Formats: sequence, structure tokens, C-alpha cells
Amino acid sequence: MITHTAAKPLTAFAYVTFDVVGTLIDFEDAIIRGLAGIAAGAGAEIDGEDALKVYRAARYQPDAGLFPDDLGRCYGQIAAALGLPDTPQNRQAMIDAVAEAKPFPDSVEAMARLKKHYRLIAMTNARRWAFEKYEEKLGFPFWASFTTDETGTEKPDPVFFEKVFHHVEAAGAGKGDILHTAQSQYHDIGISRQLGMSNAWIERRHAQKGYGGTIAPESFTEPDYHFHALIELAEAADSAFEE
Repeated sequence: MITHTAAKPLTAFAYVTFDVVGTLIDFEDAIIRGLAGIAAGAGAEIDGEDALKVYRAARYQPDAGLFPDDLGRCYGQIAAALGLPDTPQNRQAMIDAVAEAKPFPDSVEAMARLKKHYRLIAMTNARRWAFEKYEEKLGFPFWASFTTDETGTEKPDPVFFEKVFHHVEAAGAGKGDILHTAQSQYHDIGISRQLGMSNAWIERRHAQKGYGGTIAPESFTEPDYHFHALIELAEAADSAFEE
């Protein structure tokens, strides 16, 4: 664990907000597996990291659409780049594959442990229908949840965060009571710092180069807490509250 000298102790927070896709749910693995299945049916092979780069470029175009429905349109560009057949069936197969993405191996245990100490809030750029699938796989750990269907926008739009602040304020707390936890520097860590939040960066790709399926930030934001896996945050919280 790496922390800022000015970081609040983990016992100072009452809420932990979470990015879901990429932090708790391994969407990159789902994309690669889905494409590999299509490629195998076409007698071809793919490079997973190359596929993620194409997805990243397609995903962040203005007409991308909302996750995971965006996989249908993005698949057209991925297919063209990787030489795969572009059919309506394959586009739907990619949406379905990512909608059924699995949690990272440590996510379920970590969330159960963190739930003992905090109210947990989901903040996801996924649509509600997909989030409900992810929430079930995670063991229903959330006290509250916000998706693009409710917020009408995607992170890193500050409006998304403001809706969460209002919800917490209605419960008698403030953003100073929240630790925002995420893997994306672009969607979460940078903007949470700008909005005056404390944050924890879960560097899921610490053993890999590049940003995979997530857009690269314009500049790196040093987080208050830095972990390579979510279970490390849960262990740190357990230790902090035991003391």
C-alpha cells in the first residue's frame, strides 16, 4: 500500500464509492474471450491487447453509446481491424459476453469485508440492466447504486459525482466522508481529486503495459491510497478498524 502523507486514515470514512467495470468486474477479460470465440469460429486468432486498443479508440468516439450496448457498434471497428466477420449475430454476441463479465478473483471477498466497515456505493458507466447482473455476481454488497440510466451522463462528468454527493448529504454526511475507489485514472481518480474527494487507486493492470480498454488520462493523478488489488484495501481497512 502506498499513501500520501496527508491521506486521511481509513477509519475516517463512512462511505466507499466504487467504479464497477474494470475495478470490480473484469470487462477486459470478457472482451478478449468474446472476440476469441468469434475468431475461433472464423478460423482466426487475435491478440488480446491489440483488440483492447481498438475497442478503446472506438469506445471513446462521440457516438459510442452506453456500455455494454456500445460493444455492438464498437465490434464493427474491431472486426475491420482484426479481420473478423462483422455480422449482427457477432455484434450481439459481444454485448452478451461483456454483460456476463465476471468479477476479479478478489472482488467478492473484498466487498464483503469492506461492507462490514462502510456503506458501499456503486458508480458505474454501465447501464442499469448490466449493472444488475454484475451486482448479483458481487453478492449484492451495495447500499446504493448509480448508473448512466439514472445520472444521464458518464464519469468523468462532475454531474455524475454531484448526484452521489446529494444522496449522501440526504443521509446526513458529505463528500469528506467518502473514499472513492477505482482503477481508471481517466474516469475516476483525476476527477475525484478535482472535486475534493479522497481516493484509492486500484491498479488492476500493474503487471501489464498501457491502459488496455480504458482511455489514458491526460496527466497522472497521485492517489491518496494505491493498491494493486481490491483485497489489499479490504485488508488495510480491517487492520485500521482493529487498531
